[in-house]
Amino acid sequence: MLELLRPLELMLLCFAGMLTERERAINLYLREENRILREQLGKRPRLTDDQRIRLAVLGKKLGRKLLGEWASLVTPDTILRWHRRLIAANFDFSNRRKPGRPPVIDLLRRLVARMALENPLWGYDRIEGEIKKLGHQLSPTTVRNILKANGIEPSPERRKRTTWRQFLRANWSCLAAADFFTVEVWTCRGLVTHYVLFVLNLSTRRVHVAGITRNPNECWMLQMARNLTDPFEGFLLGKRFLIIDRDSKYSYEFRQMLEQSGVTPVRLPPRSPNLNAYAERFVRSIKTECTDRLIFFGERSLQYAIDEYIDHYNEERPHQGIGNQTINPVRVESTLAQSVECTARLDGLLRTYHRRAA
Repeated sequence: MLELLRPLELMLLCFAGMLTERERAINLYLREENRILREQLGKRPRLTDDQRIRLAVLGKKLGRKLLGEWASLVTPDTILRWHRRLIAANFDFSNRRKPGRPPVIDLLRRLVARMALENPLWGYDRIEGEIKKLGHQLSPTTVRNILKANGIEPSPERRKRTTWRQFLRANWSCLAAADFFTVEVWTCRGLVTHYVLFVLNLSTRRVHVAGITRNPNECWMLQMARNLTDPFEGFLLGKRFLIIDRDSKYSYEFRQMLEQSGVTPVRLPPRSPNLNAYAERFVRSIKTECTDRLIFFGERSLQYAIDEYIDHYNEERPHQGIGNQTINPVRVESTLAQSVECTARLDGLLRTYHRRAA
């Protein structure tokens, strides 16, 4: 085989063999030198971190077999262990961690405070369970710290301090309010005052006009009481209390008829319109949006305008008191491709907008 090789290739092989023998001799010399130095020291050398890193990087390239043959200062397993630690150090972010537990996100803090304010009877454990049901983990101690940071007292103290707003909202489903407002109507005898009696459902803000008359005498008021407490279609079905003022039109017989039907009339103190604020707000709305902007000729025109406004108020008009929604909200998917239509009442005096049905 050697006879077939060209002279240059034969020279290269010889030179490579000479280098290999030379490197092997150097390694043997260095190995023996290390052994002699360790014998002189008489104890195991202490390496610095920088020295360990250099040995680990070079030793990983050699592999376990070659390290077993040539490594004399440390064992192959030690060098490989140093290399694993070197790799792990690149992914160690412990120096970035702050001491203590990770903070609770702001969303959970607001949720805990909201639950405590809306539910005065709930303690730390009850709130913890509700949070856990939503897929989050909080300890009772963390709940306590969040409430303390927000200035919210523990449950035994919160349950003693029920606000009027909380009390009324808890009882809204059985509360209704009634009131009058007047409208001037042109007739053949000139301007005539008409009285409009309405009833407001406080929980839903739905309004029902009980009747319109020029003379709200006792006979007419008793008939209104019968209509409102009708066992089949009465607007006060399911209501326990009716808030009214001290107007003489709410006579004793009128109040007695309400009580016999299971509705207790609650008479407000004199000169206290703020205690019937929701009814007063409806009067302002219907006057500014409808009656004050029209001139009525005859009772029929007034009846028509009020009917149109009540339909608009109950079905189309957003109310700020219930989240700026309509009384019966309809979920509409936001699709820009659909065109928006306008529905007008009273020749454009009342307008509402909706998307065209698909």
